[in-house]
Amino acid sequence: MTPVKPAAPPPSRSGRWLWPFLLLLGAATMAVAWASLALASGRQSGWMALLAGLQAAWMLRLGGMRPGWPRALLAAATTALVTVAVQWLVASGHIGGQMGMAPWEAAPRMGAGYVWTLSKLANSRLDLLCLALAPLLALRLGR
Repeated sequence: MTPVKPAAPPPSRSGRWLWPFLLLLGAATMAVAWASLALASGRQSGWMALLAGLQAAWMLRLGGMRPGWPRALLAAATTALVTVAVQWLVASGHIGGQMGMAPWEAAPRMGAGYVWTLSKLANSRLDLLCLALAPLLALRLGR
């Protein structure tokens, strides 16, 4: 009697198409959480940038994006984008609050130069260090 070979397993469906959705969801929730924390506490909470870098790299890995430089660069770029968005939302939250507007109402009315000036004034050295290290962390963890 000859041994019966088991049938080849069906090809697995990989979830490699999930990474854009997970990255967008993670970036949006991180921006909302970070901006809410900063507006509620009255501090910039720059350490949250490091968490944003961790989350970006993790969402790309969890979503099934192939390892390599594209994933690392996308994680770093997403971290930088979330950082800029949060700085913009926090500045517009403070200024818009004085005018009776919500942060999302004041954000389109603020210019980049004004946000840059307010962010330079509000961030401490530790915040700036965390903001600078976050994309590097995401680049390292995203590979």
